[in-house]
Amino acid sequence: MSNDVLIREVDEELRRDRMRNFWRQFGPWVIGGAVAVVLGVAGYEGWMWFTKNQAAKSSDQFYAAVQLADGTDFAAAKTALDGVIAQGSGGYPMLAQFREASLLAAQGKTDEAVAAYDALGSTVANTHLRELALVLAGSLLIDKGDVAAVEQRVGGSLTPASPMRNAAREVMGLVQYKAGKLDDAMKSFQAILDDPSSSRDSQSRVQIYMLQLQAEGAKPIAPPADTTTPSAPPAEVSSASAAPSVEPSSAASSTAVDASTELDVTPPVVVDNSLLSMAAPDASAAPSSEAAPSSGAPASSEPAAASSTPIASSSAP
Repeated sequence: MSNDVLIREVDEELRRDRMRNFWRQFGPWVIGGAVAVVLGVAGYEGWMWFTKNQAAKSSDQFYAAVQLADGTDFAAAKTALDGVIAQGSGGYPMLAQFREASLLAAQGKTDEAVAAYDALGSTVANTHLRELALVLAGSLLIDKGDVAAVEQRVGGSLTPASPMRNAAREVMGLVQYKAGKLDDAMKSFQAILDDPSSSRDSQSRVQIYMLQLQAEGAKPIAPPADTTTPSAPPAEVSSASAAPSVEPSSAASSTAVDASTELDVTPPVVVDNSLLSMAAPDASAAPSSEAAPSSGAPASSEPAAASSTPIASSSAP
């Protein structure tokens, strides 16, 4: 019994030595990993709080700048927008650049506005926003009638895969109209009408443009030719072939005769002799004032025929 106790104590001491050695070797790593996880979570939460705080400040600055831009103090609005562009976070600096370009266009500074949109078209990472900036720049050049300059900016948006294709087509049609290229403008506007994804507002607006172009001498666009092959007319089916005649067999006809015979339950006609006597009165009952017929004249058969009429009618079922 004492040997078992001694062996158990030795085993427990060896186990404690192993645990001390393991903790002495890997304990700092375990503690460091736990501290790293805590610091990582704390750092992530702190960064998220900081970015949200900066975004909120940028939002307030951008809103204040937009309020100034909607008024008449353009200089103060531009200063506020420049502050958002320089110190803003998130997407607010880009929005401030778009708003500043539109502010320059509203002041009549077309060249500066076009330059601002061109800068956005070359620096913005988002493809759709880059196409939007170039289409806006092209729309500012419509009054100049420079087809090449507009096409240089919106040409990449004329592809069927671009979401800005209809806006680019409208800008191209307007600048072509301004340059006197009426037929080319008609083609650009017709492309918008042929696009099933174009909005109703743009289609209505383009139809007005096309009517104006036709009034000024532009050739209307011919509708596309129908290349579908007409289907062959259905073959006529004669009544004889459509409804084959079926002749009844003799067995069927005999069966029908038997059935009609069995179904004929008309009662026999019974002729009453008293009716015959009433229908043919005696010659002695004739009035004496009428002259008797001559002996040479044949006897009339009309009363007999008259008497036979009710008999025939009474025999009908």
